[in-house]
Amino acid sequence: MLFASTSVAARIERADASLLADSALASAARLGDTRGFVTRLAGGVATYAGAGSPLNKVAALGFAGALEERELAGVEAAFAERGCAVQVELSALADPSIGALLTHRGYTLVGFENVLGRRLPATAHASPTPEIAISESTADELSSWLDVLIDGFAHLDAQGVVSHEEFPRAALEAVLGAMTASAGFHCYLARVGGALAGGAGLRVFDGVAQLCGAATLPALRRRGVQTALLAERLAMASRVGCDVAAVTTQPGSKSQENAQRQGFDLLYARAILVRKAPPA
Repeated sequence: MLFASTSVAARIERADASLLADSALASAARLGDTRGFVTRLAGGVATYAGAGSPLNKVAALGFAGALEERELAGVEAAFAERGCAVQVELSALADPSIGALLTHRGYTLVGFENVLGRRLPATAHASPTPEIAISESTADELSSWLDVLIDGFAHLDAQGVVSHEEFPRAALEAVLGAMTASAGFHCYLARVGGALAGGAGLRVFDGVAQLCGAATLPALRRRGVQTALLAERLAMASRVGCDVAAVTTQPGSKSQENAQRQGFDLLYARAILVRKAPPA
């Protein structure tokens, strides 16, 4: 079992902050939004990637000292100038003073997400179904990878807690496309009988394997596609020397269930707190 120590959490949060920063800058550039920014604070990062982007948030705070109120006020002002709410994703293992500061400044709890992890190297708990073929996608298959993930996201399984967020297709395409440009990012496609069935992402950072962006087309669910995609990414991460794999899920979701079947443990939750944008 992987114990949820603060050192393990700090590694996972640093990896997430790095991916968020890389993706936000790339997404803002693709959208031509010159107001995009990446600001470091309290060991974490605040990012803005353009109006309505899923990457507009503050994450990974609290693993490199306390958050100074003046730093937070500066970030809030930057979001306010862009007419954007401030969303903070705060680990339960972060510096406890940060939650108190956010509450004091008017942030509201809107939800949670779960971070699960497991030690590597890994051996798959279940053999993929022979009819399922997994391959790392090439550059000319990027549009197919984007399509299968976004189509899968559009028809989520009705299990667990529903996310408080919903984004249009264009916003998701910008984010996922930007993520693929991050160093250490790999895209995978699953096919059933030769037909595209699902896709997933893997990013390798400082020994941490980040499992991100997995989805299966509705018509091909309950056939082991997600299990096969997960097993392939764990095997790849093990081959390149990662010692920890991590995945973020909605509480009680099918994604969390699939991860736990592959040996992942619930490490910690993140509280999602939001401060509304000022009136226009």
